[in-house]
Amino acid sequence: MALGFVAITEGSWPVARRREAGRGLRVLTAPFTVAAPSGARIRDRLRVEPADATVLRLVGEHLGRHQRADLAERVQLGNVRAGDTRRAERKRKLTAVSSSRWAGAMTRASEDQYQLAVRCLYDERAGLRRAIHAITRRLVAPCGKGSKGGVRGYANQNERAQKQRRLHVLQARLAVVESRIAAGHPSITVGGRDLARLRHHLADAHLTETDWSQRWRARRLFLTADGESGAPHGNYTITVDPEDGTVTLVLPKPLRHLANAPRGRYRLAATVRFSHRREEWLDRVTAHGAVRYDIACDPASGRWYLDASWTVEKAVQPSPDELKASGAQMLGVDLNADHLAACVLDVHGNPIGEPITIPLELTGCTATRDGRLRAAISALIAFARKNACTGIAIEDLGFAAARATGRESMGRGRRGKTFRRTVAGIPTARFRERLRGMTYRSGLVVAAVDPAYTSRWGGQHWTKPLQRQSKKTTVTRHHGASVAIGRRALGYGIRRRPGVTGHHRRMVVRRATGQAVTPPRTCGTASPPRTAGTPSQGDKTRPFQGDQLALFPGPQDRSEGHRDSSTGSVRGERPALAIANRNGTVAWYGSGDGGRWTAC
Repeated sequence: MALGFVAITEGSWPVARRREAGRGLRVLTAPFTVAAPSGARIRDRLRVEPADATVLRLVGEHLGRHQRADLAERVQLGNVRAGDTRRAERKRKLTAVSSSRWAGAMTRASEDQYQLAVRCLYDERAGLRRAIHAITRRLVAPCGKGSKGGVRGYANQNERAQKQRRLHVLQARLAVVESRIAAGHPSITVGGRDLARLRHHLADAHLTETDWSQRWRARRLFLTADGESGAPHGNYTITVDPEDGTVTLVLPKPLRHLANAPRGRYRLAATVRFSHRREEWLDRVTAHGAVRYDIACDPASGRWYLDASWTVEKAVQPSPDELKASGAQMLGVDLNADHLAACVLDVHGNPIGEPITIPLELTGCTATRDGRLRAAISALIAFARKNACTGIAIEDLGFAAARATGRESMGRGRRGKTFRRTVAGIPTARFRERLRGMTYRSGLVVAAVDPAYTSRWGGQHWTKPLQRQSKKTTVTRHHGASVAIGRRALGYGIRRRPGVTGHHRRMVVRRATGQAVTPPRTCGTASPPRTAGTPSQGDKTRPFQGDQLALFPGPQDRSEGHRDSSTGSVRGERPALAIANRNGTVAWYGSGDGGRWTAC
């Protein structure tokens, strides 16, 4: 499930092994290196005065109203070629009510929103088709019986009837999506569809109509200025002086009477500094490179923010094969709903040291969750650099198919519902993007692997060996999964061959049976006689031919006891053991009841 990663090394990684039941394993995709981020974005707070806030709201509402009208016109054109979007005509119309640069930013934003909505329509259609296919297969299977052809039917007639109604609902939604795709008219709600629906449930959200209106108006402001190379400090529409941090912006033509600076510009009393990545921003603006600025408002706190973003040169990341050839260590990471499990692996895929568990508490508001996620990633990067790791291996998770067919393939009842909620709460996309940017800044490489069978095989083959190796950590199956992820990123198999390596090289009795297997023999039979040139087939390496134990009869002495006439043996006699030399002479002998050994 590749969602968002850019594969630098393409291809497939076939593992066509067959299970005993006859079902084949899925073909795994090859591990690939996650591409470096193509841009940077930083934020600083604008401590504006009430008068400045009023001007910003007027400008944002004026531009937002015309941008929404341009977006509606773009949607009516449908899915046409890039040359048939009539952008020049729309831009001339917007220039009359704003400026040339504001008009260019608005038409570009309309095109980006339209293309994003079309991609979302295609994704929704794919998800609906998966869900319809899964329900249809289960409806064909007999109800209340075992699986038929690998497909399990529904438990009872009541559940089957509910699924039939669910199928009709999904088919109706799919028909609407298909018609929108054919017409090229996606549904776009500027400000957010969730916030628009919240208008009818204010009591449940503990909001008043005034609070909702403030949020709605803040979401629909348009204060975005695209960068321009060669312009003063990289942007003419919104300009930030790198020396004193003053912010000025060009006012639209109907609002030019509010200008307090030359050439129809408005200067804010607030200043910005951009503490985070300030050096990069200074290098960019002093060279008059293109920098985009976005002004946003948080109505809940009444704060204003200024975001600066720019593109960076694409860096070529090393492939997994190159990482392995360099002899660097890898940190395998398993992402879970409440923690990160990690383990360090050497170049041969062997775990090193103690595995760690990093808590991941994702509760609270969005800003709090995002901060905790960044803190967990920072701890992960610090652990990787402490252990001299060059890369971090993670799973290429997305859960797109799982979310589409969750009710059919992820359990039923209360337990299945809890499991689906757990899967939905794992921040796969946000974790992926945050990790990609932060690791690149730290000089690390992120390798993504196919998530198939990592938890199952990792827990089966690596939990016990890790627990024997770890003295202070309680190893779980998630730590085993992290080892499996790291081994797959290095190109090794996950499953351990039985008996290849023991946990102690001197005290373990078994041999490396995965490489040299002892042929089985019938129980009760003795090993064939060996000579010096015969290779050893037992559990002990024999340096000399005669160094083996042999049974010899005890010394025939009259004082040993009376011989039994029925059995022919001496009463009270126990066989003696003797060690023979290379020439066959007895060197040591002793009684079989643990007596004293005597040299000959």
